[in-house]
Amino acid sequence: MRATVLHAPGDIRFEEVPEPKILKPTDAVIRLAASCICGSDLWPWRGLQPVGAPMPMGHEYCGVVVEIGSEVKTVTPGQFVVGSFCLSDNTCPHCRNGFQSSCNQREFMSGAQAPYARVPLADGTLVATPEMPSEDLIPSLLAASDVLGTGWYAADAARVLPGSTVAVVGDGAVGLMGVLAAKQMGAGRIIAMSRHKARQDLALHYGATDIVQARAEAGIAELRALTGGIGADAVLECVGTQEAMQQALRVARPGATVGFVGVPHGVELDGQALFFAQVGLMGGPAPVRRFLPHLMDLVLSRQIDPGRVFDQSLPLADVAEGYRAMDERRAIKTLLRM
Repeated sequence: MRATVLHAPGDIRFEEVPEPKILKPTDAVIRLAASCICGSDLWPWRGLQPVGAPMPMGHEYCGVVVEIGSEVKTVTPGQFVVGSFCLSDNTCPHCRNGFQSSCNQREFMSGAQAPYARVPLADGTLVATPEMPSEDLIPSLLAASDVLGTGWYAADAARVLPGSTVAVVGDGAVGLMGVLAAKQMGAGRIIAMSRHKARQDLALHYGATDIVQARAEAGIAELRALTGGIGADAVLECVGTQEAMQQALRVARPGATVGFVGVPHGVELDGQALFFAQVGLMGGPAPVRRFLPHLMDLVLSRQIDPGRVFDQSLPLADVAEGYRAMDERRAIKTLLRM
C-alpha cells in the first residue's frame, strides 16, 4: 500500500510501504475511514525535531477493525472504532488514575496517514461505536482521537468550572477545541486570543465570548482589562512556545491553573516569578482515552461538531500539500480522505 513517510525536514512522501500486520496478540489492524495532519506533525517537518530515519506519519485515526490478535477481547472485526494517539493498556495504576498517556506500557501511534494501520494495545486503546456511524460524523469522530481530546484535557487540567472566566492562548485546532470544551464545561466567559478572522469565527461558533487580537504585552494588557485587572480563572495554553507560555501565565489570576498541552519547544520557566504569581501548572500529553467514551457520545448524539475544525479536505495522495497548507496557515487542520 502507499502511505505517508517523512524522510527529512520538508520532504514528505506518499510512497509504497508494507501493509500492516498483527505482530503481537494484543494488536488490531484497522481500515481507516479518514486521517488528518496534526500540528505536532509540523515540528519534524519544519526541522524542529530530529528525523534520524524515514518516519511513518500520522497518529489520529478512526475506522473499521479488519483483524485482531488472539488476546484482543473488547473489539471485533467489522466494528467502527476510535483510538487515542497515546496507546495504553488501560489497566495499569496510571491508567486507572486517568492518565493513560503515562501508561506503563505506553506507545505512541504512528503510520495512520495511510489506508490501513496497526494499533498496538488494542483492548486498552480502541473504543467501538454502537453501530456504524453516519458518513457526516466521521470528521468529528476522527477529531476525538487527538485534537478534541487534547483541547478537552487543556480545559480539564485548567480546572474550568461553571461560570468561570477562561482564556485560550492559541487559535490552532487544539485551541479551538479548548474553546469548545470550556463551553461544554459551563464557562461563563471564554476569551480567545486570535489574529485570524476564520479562526476567530470558528472560536465564536464554539462558544468564545470575546476575541483578543493583540499579542505580547498589548494582548496581556487587553485581556487583563477585559477582566477588570484580575485575570482569568483558568487558562488554556495550546501552542508550546515560550511566548505562549509566558502569555498564559501572565493572564492568569492568582489561584488559577494553566492547562498546557502544546508540546513545549524552548519553554523555560522562571521559578521565582512562578512562585510569586501563585499560578498552578497542569498538562502534558493528553490522556485522551479517559475522555474518549464521553466525547464519542457527544459526537454521536450531535451535541458537538468538532469536525468543523477541518477546513481543508484532500485525497490522501495529496498529503504533502496538506503539510504545506498548515505550515503556511492556509488551513487550520487538514482532513485526509482515503
